[in-house]
Amino acid sequence: MDEVDRGLLAALQRDATQSYAALAGAVGLSTGAVHERVRKLREQGVIRRTTVDVDPAAVGRGVLAFVLVEANAWMGDRPTHEALATLPEVEEAHVIAGPASVLVKIRVGTPEQLQASLRRLFHVEGVTGTQTIVVLETFFERPLDPYPPNP
Repeated sequence: MDEVDRGLLAALQRDATQSYAALAGAVGLSTGAVHERVRKLREQGVIRRTTVDVDPAAVGRGVLAFVLVEANAWMGDRPTHEALATLPEVEEAHVIAGPASVLVKIRVGTPEQLQASLRRLFHVEGVTGTQTIVVLETFFERPLDPYPPNP
């Protein structure tokens, strides 16, 4: 991946609806060359998907919580992945090192729905406890910077 690819990624993260002509102008290539590079970035899995950023509160999912899931066994296998994937309120799930086995990000509409979600987490095999952090305010959420950090 070169600087042009990184520039394309940065531009697409700002606005994925841009035309190839607009992207071409931003990185100094022809429209055809940009189209080919974006196609290759998709094929390589660098661009995993194109999506729309929806305001969670506007669609009734304004309660955000991060939950540390404690377990009595290893949780990094397929059954845990599949069990968590069935819970629509779980936006992300990560196997972690530290005081818990899994970290999940949950969005729901009310505290009562959060309580119901936590109850459902306890139905996942191996779960022995949870520690929940409820977000009061989000300062920002940043997209991945495609440029490597300077040392």
